[in-house]
Amino acid sequence: MATSAEDTNTVAVAYGGGPMPERGMSGPALAYSSIRSWIVEGKLRPGERLIEQRIAAELNLSRTPVREAVRMLAADGLVVTERNRGAVVRTLGRQDVLDLYELRARLESYACELAASRATPDDLEAIDAGIRDFGKALRRRDLDRLERTRLIGEANRHVHAAIITASRHSRLAHLLSSAVDAPLVFEALREFSNRQLERSNLFHQLIRDTIAKGEPVRAAQLMHEHIMLGRDQILADLNRG
Repeated sequence: MATSAEDTNTVAVAYGGGPMPERGMSGPALAYSSIRSWIVEGKLRPGERLIEQRIAAELNLSRTPVREAVRMLAADGLVVTERNRGAVVRTLGRQDVLDLYELRARLESYACELAASRATPDDLEAIDAGIRDFGKALRRRDLDRLERTRLIGEANRHVHAAIITASRHSRLAHLLSSAVDAPLVFEALREFSNRQLERSNLFHQLIRDTIAKGEPVRAAQLMHEHIMLGRDQILADLNRG
């Protein structure tokens, strides 16, 4: 079952992608994209209450599209409803992080196995483009931390989405859209040192090369280790907290 552009976009959104807030969006779309980016980037923190009136005023919207956006975010698993508090940004504990990363690692490792036998030259070029963009973002010293992490995150999405596309497995793409937690991915990228980010992109290159060589087992192993390094950063942050 081949992946489609829609499947690949689904995975990209899971990694934190999707339409950024912009003029011309419908009210619900603007509210959804804005609140989602605030959650992914940490402007709205885990456990923080979503006050519809305040959000509506900030976005110059009525409360109706904000309420609809909150329902969509709840369906995404980024927002939960708590008794006597209403909608709040969901909180993940240590076991939640372990479970999410183990599931994601297994699914993306399998995607690499498939990609090693199914990738086309165009797939490899798409992965290469993401790797190049990641490297360029790393070298940017004219941006603040948030803007630089956004660029790195976008490049990271391109690499992983291109690998999923190369797997030619539509159902796997949809499973990964639930297994990849965008706020955790963004947090790991933001907290990585420059050396850790360089190591991350080196893993991208090694994974790409093993896919190109048709080495499914090695490609899967490299992807699993790559994802576990991100997990370790999140767990270190939890321990410090």
